[in-house]
Amino acid sequence: MTVTATAALSLGPVYFLWDGPKWRDFYFRIADEAAVEHVTLGETVCSKRQHFSEPHIAEVVERLEAGGKTVTFSTLAMVTLERESRHVRDLIRDSVHPVEANDLSALGLLKGRPHSIGPLVNVYNAATARVLAARGAENICLPPELPASSIQGILAAMPGFSFEIFAFGRMPLAISARCAHARSKGLTKDNCQFICGDEPDGLPLRTLDRQSFLVLNGVQTMSNSCAVLLDDLAPLVKAGLNRVRLSPQDCDMVRVADLYRGVLDGRIDGEGAIADLARVYPGVRFSNGFLHHQEGAAWVSRGRNAASGGD
Repeated sequence: MTVTATAALSLGPVYFLWDGPKWRDFYFRIADEAAVEHVTLGETVCSKRQHFSEPHIAEVVERLEAGGKTVTFSTLAMVTLERESRHVRDLIRDSVHPVEANDLSALGLLKGRPHSIGPLVNVYNAATARVLAARGAENICLPPELPASSIQGILAAMPGFSFEIFAFGRMPLAISARCAHARSKGLTKDNCQFICGDEPDGLPLRTLDRQSFLVLNGVQTMSNSCAVLLDDLAPLVKAGLNRVRLSPQDCDMVRVADLYRGVLDGRIDGEGAIADLARVYPGVRFSNGFLHHQEGAAWVSRGRNAASGGD
């Protein structure tokens, strides 16, 4: 199935701890080469990581905007300390760029100001989306666990509003005040030594019988599988979806964006793009189960979905 309507491509914030030069160079390449229109920057997972990227923020923003990208800044997904609260207040007060809220604590500060809602805020129905839109939200990235029928219902209830879906990347599942990643290495959150930087794509977990289960990323828990909706976009875009979000992984994200852009433009078949994506991001299981009313880690091919009557 090819996509006949059009949708913009966006790039979400880097959820993982990458050192400053790697983070900077990643966005420099995105600015110069990636077929994305919108880029969200900023530390979302752990405030302790901010000093790695902050020295490079200004030059990254300049490079992205020179490359024609629209830049948005993300708030933290969990605010537990006064310095974190102060950071969110300062970001919202001082930023000349739009802000994406990934925690409800930011909404009171953003009320009445144009802003976006990130996928870590639970927007599960049109009623919630309407409330957020009335408070100033101009774009909402829906959570990755929503099935296609729910997404289509929300789109139908709010025609013309800008909605986005999480279409590539390990799915964010939970944020904790404690750091299981540090604990797994015999460290504490207060003395973590930034050990999560040793796993730039997350720390895989296995069950007692050695089955792949989840991925730890500092205080964040993520899916072990990578959400891939390459072959599922057409009906959603036709229903009015405005943006398709890619979440950065430790792979060639420029090529990932090219594949998604090719499918959205109808130049590449979805199944062929998935085969190419498996070479770009090898050794990682793909999933799209949530979209098809199944467990999130499931993979539903186009053939299977058609045989079962689809969504």
